[in-house]
Amino acid sequence: MDKLELHSAGTSLSLVSIVTFLGFLDTHLLVPVLAIYAAGLGASTSIIGLIVGVYSLTNTAANIVSGWLIDRVGYRFPLLLGLAGDALSMFLYALCRLPWHLALVRAFHGLSGGAVGPATMSAASHYSGRSDKARTMSFYGVSLALASLIGYPVSGVIVSRLGYQALFLTGAGLLVIGVLLGLMLPAKANNGSKAVKTGYQWQSGRVKELFKKRGLVIAYCSIFAQYFSFGGLVTLLPLYMQGLGMGVFQVGMLLAIFSITFIMVQFPGGVMSDRVGRLPPVILGLSMAILSLLALPFLEVFALLAVGMGLYGVAYGFIFPSISAMVADDTEREERGLATGMFHALLTAGVAAGAPLLGWVGGAVGIEYGLLSIAGIMVLALAVILAIRRR
Repeated sequence: MDKLELHSAGTSLSLVSIVTFLGFLDTHLLVPVLAIYAAGLGASTSIIGLIVGVYSLTNTAANIVSGWLIDRVGYRFPLLLGLAGDALSMFLYALCRLPWHLALVRAFHGLSGGAVGPATMSAASHYSGRSDKARTMSFYGVSLALASLIGYPVSGVIVSRLGYQALFLTGAGLLVIGVLLGLMLPAKANNGSKAVKTGYQWQSGRVKELFKKRGLVIAYCSIFAQYFSFGGLVTLLPLYMQGLGMGVFQVGMLLAIFSITFIMVQFPGGVMSDRVGRLPPVILGLSMAILSLLALPFLEVFALLAVGMGLYGVAYGFIFPSISAMVADDTEREERGLATGMFHALLTAGVAAGAPLLGWVGGAVGIEYGLLSIAGIMVLALAVILAIRRR
């Protein structure tokens, strides 16, 4: 690759990182305020749960279908379609007057957002070299983490000062900018001419083939376990802290500490992965995550909880670049879209399953034991990965 090609790839990767940030910012802007907004429209508690959850249901399926589409036409068209759909969704939130309006918009938002994750991840892997895949994917992970770190507090500030309509319209405007930046990406399908061919149809066997690849199994187990545990953590940790006499501010600070350490460790974790291989950082990260999750129910001082959440963020920073790179390592370009679609589908499904299931466990056996049980899925993922490594 000559200097001109390197410069072009670097510019495109920078654009992909910015578009990824904008493409995920909208969902994080909504997280802190959606339940309250739904209640203001007259939704009951059960309906609010449905409204919040319907996004994950449609998004999980859309991730897989979008991945298949990316393998046919490249990442650019699905990316632009997804960003435009997200922008329209954010605008439609402002027009909702009844709970069922909001539920329909959430369903549509999940469908359009299902194209953004696989498309941006496919694009990032396309612009990575053979020797620096994990480092490249660390920038992708930073974009995701920044979206949550900035989205959560900014959302509260905008709503408290300007109202919900301003938040929705701001999100829509940022996504329009994302569409314009996406138009600047190369028009050529990233997956090469082999991916666009007559008779290339959806086959369930193609999904099964992905699960026969060692690297993909490790990546899929890890991402599901990560976000299953995260879903349980954001459900139970606020309740645990409330029992200690702490409030929303302290919960927000802990989540911010998690996001900051996650961001800081991404690039060093990627460098480590490129130098020593993919498995050591994943095993190290899972072990650290298990340790931090087991420690949290025994910590009752904010400073110690901050250390625990910081360790949890460091663990994620080691895991994410390596498993993202594994998806690129173990796939051909003509199947990478579907592979990244499955990756993001399992991410979404992890949160969607972890939050209610571990919330139920916490309600049944107590918050402290519920927090302890969160580590179980990480232990299971680590056991599977060690078994694969031995084979």
